[in-house]
Amino acid sequence: MTAIIYARYSDDSQREESIEGQIRECMDFANKEGITVLNTYIDRAYSAKTDARPEFQKMIEDSKQKLFDAVIVWKLDRFARNRTDSAVYRSILRKNGVKVISAKENISDGPEGIILEAIIEGMSEYYSADLAVKVLRGMTDNALKGKFNGGNYTPGYTIDENKHFKVDPMTAPIIVEVF
Repeated sequence: MTAIIYARYSDDSQREESIEGQIRECMDFANKEGITVLNTYIDRAYSAKTDARPEFQKMIEDSKQKLFDAVIVWKLDRFARNRTDSAVYRSILRKNGVKVISAKENISDGPEGIILEAIIEGMSEYYSADLAVKVLRGMTDNALKGKFNGGNYTPGYTIDENKHFKVDPMTAPIIVEVF
C-alpha cells in the first residue's frame, strides 16, 4: 500500500514541532503497517473548520491521479473539524480509490468503524464550536473588565502588567484633540 501524510495546525501561535510530531507518528504507523509513504501535504496556520486549505485541496486533486492508496493523518481532526466537509472529501477520496487512515485512532473497517468514525468526527466539530463559544466568552469578560485581549494597541492607552488599559498621559491628549 502507498500513502501520503496530511498534517496541519490551526494558527500561527502553534509551533512547527506540531507538524514534526504528526509526521513522525504517521511515519511510525506507516512503517509498522508496511505502508510506503510517498509524500506529505502540510497546511500551516489553517483551520480544519473549512476546506479552504491549499495543501488539502492539492491532496484531493492529486488523489484523482490514483498515485496513492491512502491518506494517513495523525488523528481525524487533522483532516476535518466539520462533519460535512469530512463526508464530502472522504467520499471524493473513496471514489478515487483512496482511504483515510488515522495513525492514532484504531478504527476498524467493519460496521463498528462507521459509528466510531462518526462519533470522532462529531466530537471534533463539537470541540471546535465549544472552544469558539468559550473564547468569545473570555474575550467578552476581558473587555467588560477593561482588559486587553490582544491585537493592535488602542491609541491613547497603555497596557499595565495586569493587562488593563490605562490612559497614556503622553498620547491621550492628542487622541482627544483628533476626535
